Amino acid sequence: MPSRRGRTLPLRHLLVMLTAIGLLPLALLGIWSIHVASEYRQREQERALLDQARALSSAVDAELDASVATLSGIARSPALMAGDIRAFYEFARLQARGQPEWLAVFLADQDGTTLFRTNAPFGAEPPPSADPDSLRQALSLHRAVVGRIARGKGGRAAVPVRIPVTDSHGRNYVLSAVLKPDRILRVIERQQAPSDSLIAVIDATGHIVARSKNQDRFVTQPITTTLRGLLAAGGREGAGPTLTKEGDAVTTAYSSMSRYGWTVVANTPTAALRAGFFEGIAVYGTGIVLSLAICIALAYWLSNRIVRAFNELRRAAAAVGAGRPFAVPHSRIRELGRMGRALEAAGRQRTRREQERAKLLASLEEALARAHEAGQAKDEFLAVLGHELRNPLSPIVASLDLMDMRDEPGARRERTIMRRQVTHLKRLVDDLLDVSRIASGKLQLELRPLNLADTVRHALAALPGDAIALQAPAAAWIEGDDSRLVQVLNNLLSNAARFGSTATSVTLSVDEAAGLARLSVQDNGIGMDAALLSRVFEPFYQAPQQLARRTGGLGLGLAIVRKIVELHGGSVSAHSDGPGRGSRFEVTLPLAAVRSAPPDAAAAPAQTPRRVLLVDDNEDAAAGTASLLGLMGHTVTTAHNAAQALAAARTQAPEVAILDIGLPDMDGYALAVLLRRQHGAALRLVALSGYGQQADLARAAQAGFDLHLTKPASLDDLQRALAAPSLPAAAQPSRSPAP
Repeated sequence: MPSRRGRTLPLRHLLVMLTAIGLLPLALLGIWSIHVASEYRQREQERALLDQARALSSAVDAELDASVATLSGIARSPALMAGDIRAFYEFARLQARGQPEWLAVFLADQDGTTLFRTNAPFGAEPPPSADPDSLRQALSLHRAVVGRIARGKGGRAAVPVRIPVTDSHGRNYVLSAVLKPDRILRVIERQQAPSDSLIAVIDATGHIVARSKNQDRFVTQPITTTLRGLLAAGGREGAGPTLTKEGDAVTTAYSSMSRYGWTVVANTPTAALRAGFFEGIAVYGTGIVLSLAICIALAYWLSNRIVRAFNELRRAAAAVGAGRPFAVPHSRIRELGRMGRALEAAGRQRTRREQERAKLLASLEEALARAHEAGQAKDEFLAVLGHELRNPLSPIVASLDLMDMRDEPGARRERTIMRRQVTHLKRLVDDLLDVSRIASGKLQLELRPLNLADTVRHALAALPGDAIALQAPAAAWIEGDDSRLVQVLNNLLSNAARFGSTATSVTLSVDEAAGLARLSVQDNGIGMDAALLSRVFEPFYQAPQQLARRTGGLGLGLAIVRKIVELHGGSVSAHSDGPGRGSRFEVTLPLAAVRSAPPDAAAAPAQTPRRVLLVDDNEDAAAGTASLLGLMGHTVTTAHNAAQALAAARTQAPEVAILDIGLPDMDGYALAVLLRRQHGAALRLVALSGYGQQADLARAAQAGFDLHLTKPASLDDLQRALAAPSLPAAAQPSRSPAP
């Protein structure tokens, strides 16, 4: 049965009727007048809060000045002036005991190394620094510095106050007192702030030092985002609305005029400031409520109709969003009727889209699963490939090292050829694994201050064959990974040699104006055309070659060069004047701060014969390595599985155990744990494996290995593996960071 439909009305007509009824303009005018008066009152209260923050900032500076003065008095000790650190330690310890709000006194030298702390015995190893930035600041600015608040190892909050000191011999120190925030808290408590207001002191890094409420809960925590925004926008002093750590809306005034970079904030609830506004609104509302009563009664009937219609549309919209079936009832308001029909159309369209989306998601999930399985299979394949290729290389390299040590004249040329080809094969394996790490984002660098000039000279000195011309300054300091940068240079030189260069030159220069170090490798080989130059750094891309492939390679070396250089924050480019005119590759790296040259390393002591347990299931590799170690003067016992190794270790305790990881009856990690349990820390454990990824190195360290070598191990690697163990930690000089 068809429903009866009356005349529809435009929604705008109903809204005009509602807005025309009543005294809205008069009400708005009255509210605005009350608002202006309330704003004036609020500004006056903000000014009072700012005066309070200024006064408290001066009081906090006075407390910090007192601590600096006390610390300066301690620094004038004759023992410190004479450089007698032990005597000064005893003096500082007595002085620290007389300061109940000091946790300890620290002394650091000009390198930032902690010489003592009064809450520990003299000579005890210092803990890591909780605030090294303020220590460096005190050394560089040569004035008193107050650091950031932090919790120490025991969980107690403290603030370091540091002053620079110079003794009579011209040596520079930093004397620090670690203060409890209670002293600053008492300054706040003396203000006797109202119970609904809040006062806080903040250090230069935006962390809470003292707070009139919930001190123990929020000390050392960062300030709220709203307060940080107010401080950033308002200059050194200002006021504005913020939120407290408890989530309360407040009006905050602050002063950052402290000599030590601290900030004092005082706030009061926003509701209290606006109380006058709401009181005025209440009075004014009482005056107009009678005049609005008739308008409200008339509008009530109209608004009910609108609200009912909108509620129906709201439920229909919710059903569309949830994908449920729905029906929009007829409305006498024309616009609402059109909206209902639009919702019905949207619901039908959404149902179709959901069906299509479900099919697409199913296919996408299947594709992602396949891609994930393919990625895992690729990683496992490359790991096994590296292991299986390195395993046969290990006995070959060991045999070559044996022949080199015996130095049989008749086979020198053959040994040179074999070593060159083995090195080439090892480089191919490493390139494959490096490209896999690059593709998965797992290639990592160990950056440290590095003299690039020394790295280049050492890399060229280690290369066999004809000397390569080198032009380099005495020093070019960068932040870099030494081994990876040597790999970059070796790949560029290998590329030059493979493509016909007979006169390769390396040039290193420093561009101080641009802040760059430039490393250039120039060759006189076959050169490149424009098409090759545009793709030379792409993985697996190679210049056209004859079927014989005399140049060899996988097309990975230059791609790896580009990625390593980019991870250092630099760039690499290729240049050539055309085929037959040679090529030039230029690497640019950002310069770092100039460092003093490190002292010459002491000559390594000659190795003494040691008892070695060699465990490898590859009998050829075990035999070759054992012979090589025997020629080096060591006593070697070989085993091809874990059971033989444990039995041999019980018969004769080894000094060094070189273990393969992939053993038939037990992996090398478990064997290392058992050997360590049998022979203790005196046994040196060395992993020798075809698996050489970063995860393998980390797992070896976790299992207790002292060193991890990747097959094939060179003679230098084996000598390093059999080197005498380092001094115990207690006998080594330590340079721990200052507190």
